[in-house]
Amino acid sequence: MDYTATLPAKRIGAGALFFDDADRVLLVKPVYKDDWEIPGGVVEANESPWTACCREIKEELGLSRTPRRLLAIDWLPPLADRTEGLMVVFDGGRLTRAEIAKITVPSDELRGYEFCALAEAARRLSPRMTRRLTACLAARETGAVAYLENGIRVEETEAGGVAD
Repeated sequence: MDYTATLPAKRIGAGALFFDDADRVLLVKPVYKDDWEIPGGVVEANESPWTACCREIKEELGLSRTPRRLLAIDWLPPLADRTEGLMVVFDGGRLTRAEIAKITVPSDELRGYEFCALAEAARRLSPRMTRRLTACLAARETGAVAYLENGIRVEETEAGGVAD
């Protein structure tokens, strides 16, 4: 038996933060859930997170844009309906007005998009995604990469534990 076949599998997602001239973050509204998200999606088999992010940017926004540096890696604990996972977030950079005008979203996947300041984003995102976004914004400012567990920087928890 192949040893690698016995190893656990993790779900992996990759996304990017994009900003407008007012430094608001781009959110997308999926058709399949209530909360908003950042552009991105599942990393396919034999695909790197960076390559998946590039593909998802093209599929979800209609843009050919290369993400910049890594902002955060977030480990997610299992939920009743999902396995544990790793979410990788890149800095997509500032979009020009011309790029924003070219955004097209697939109607079978997304209802639309909007640029939001952090306070408005927090009202639209899940609490976990709000924590992740906040950590990514801090990483973008400091130049550091954030390691998160359930959206919380590990060094902010007493023993690296997971919050709800």
